[in-house]
Amino acid sequence: MSAASQDLSGVGANMKQGWTVWAMCSVALHALVFSATVAQAAPARIVSLNMCADQYLVALADKGQIAALTRFARDPVMSAVSREAAALPYTGGTVEEVLKLKPDLVIASSQRRVGVAAHVAAQNIPIQPVHTANSYEDIKAQIRDVASAVGHTERGEALIRQMEASLADIHPAGRGRVAAYYQRRGFMTGTGTLVDEMMRRAGLENLAERLGKPVLAQISLEEIVAARPDFLIVEADALRVTDQGTEMLQHPALAHIPRLVLPQSLTVCCGPTCVEAVRQLVQQIEAHDRQASAGRAGIAHKR
Repeated sequence: MSAASQDLSGVGANMKQGWTVWAMCSVALHALVFSATVAQAAPARIVSLNMCADQYLVALADKGQIAALTRFARDPVMSAVSREAAALPYTGGTVEEVLKLKPDLVIASSQRRVGVAAHVAAQNIPIQPVHTANSYEDIKAQIRDVASAVGHTERGEALIRQMEASLADIHPAGRGRVAAYYQRRGFMTGTGTLVDEMMRRAGLENLAERLGKPVLAQISLEEIVAARPDFLIVEADALRVTDQGTEMLQHPALAHIPRLVLPQSLTVCCGPTCVEAVRQLVQQIEAHDRQASAGRAGIAHKR
């Protein structure tokens, strides 16, 4: 090879190397620009119009992104995120209040406050709907939808992994025993609901399924007593009589049936908190079984 050819070969190699470096830099630059665009695209002023949306927003968004939660978010009886919500702004949820906050995303129920959501949407403000979750799979889908909407997809996946791990650590204690999720005025929750799935994950059979009842049915004291469930699952506010709605749950005819108690904050909007609800059911069943076992042991000892 001549000296000229060697020189040209060297030039070609340098040019090839230069193009390679340029291409790598170009890819890196485009990646940075893309990342910056995604970051800028994340909403900066998010308003929640639904208490069930509050817990998704608190779990998945930055605090600085939250322009307002609902006024119920601070209620420790009803809200699973009351502690976090105490330091966050809230709104009464009127059209005027919401628009004054100049949101760039509103998270709203697909079934409630639809009028407010419609007015907001008319101002070209994006709406992220939150639907009623009837299963654990529904909750996971909801987490992914909201996480994507607020610009934190990875947080959604991390939350789901955490929930999956927590569920894996919970060992069903019900052993197929029968329970009735009994509510105010004698309403019982049926199958095809999130409550029903929580019961099954705790190892319980839903009395509603055994009796062939629908998703929600009003059942008399006589029917409950005749069915002889092993447990009644009630909400915490039903432990004392506050009105006619809770009076029925304290009837002497039900006094012999063991109670499993869940806070309303875990049941009113059972999103990511459903795992904790299952855990509490299992813990109470185990505590009941230990107490029953100790009682039997005590009786045997006296004999």
